[in-house]
Amino acid sequence: MTALVYRARDPGHAGLILAHGAGSGQHSPFMAGFANALSALGIETITFNFPYTEQKRRLPDRRPVLEACYRAVIDAAGGTVVGAGRSLFIGGKSMGGRIATQVAAADPERPIAGLVLLGYPLHPPGRPAERRDAHLPAVGRPMLFIQGSRDAFGTPAELSSALAPVAPPATLHVVAGGDHSFKVPRTGDQAAVYEDVQRTIAAWVHRIGQSDSSL
Repeated sequence: MTALVYRARDPGHAGLILAHGAGSGQHSPFMAGFANALSALGIETITFNFPYTEQKRRLPDRRPVLEACYRAVIDAAGGTVVGAGRSLFIGGKSMGGRIATQVAAADPERPIAGLVLLGYPLHPPGRPAERRDAHLPAVGRPMLFIQGSRDAFGTPAELSSALAPVAPPATLHVVAGGDHSFKVPRTGDQAAVYEDVQRTIAAWVHRIGQSDSSL
């Protein structure tokens, strides 16, 4: 497993682990772009590759392997990354975010301040009955969901309904016109859309992190 740390100028506030989605690794433009932007906004950011990506296989590993890998990254980050040692957030893009929620739900004692989910895959495209939300009430930490209004893996309306029983209440930020990767029609300013999402994440992490550190 290879992990990358994107250092923040002032790394003492919080650390965020972001896992990649099923179809691309930590070096993808989306992952690298978000990690660089968030570190510039004061969030020390860690990315990594799941084993199947590291081994250049196309099909994701089974759930136990993915979760074990994520737990290993959490354990390593807490002892080596300054921000993560003080206030650790986890999350990821699509599948990576789902695995983060499963890890958090399975271990309520693990010191996780909150979760950042980028394009949460509530269900496979075209199969809305195959929901992936039964475990979300067990997460028990603050969660930020960034969801495009055109996301085929779950619309904001579907996700809002799924989050109704979650406590503490989750935060849902909708990207108007965005798809699963927050891409908007060509008439929109894609760079501005990404920047707005990144600023939203940084502001939320700073707010939750300050609250967590005061407990």
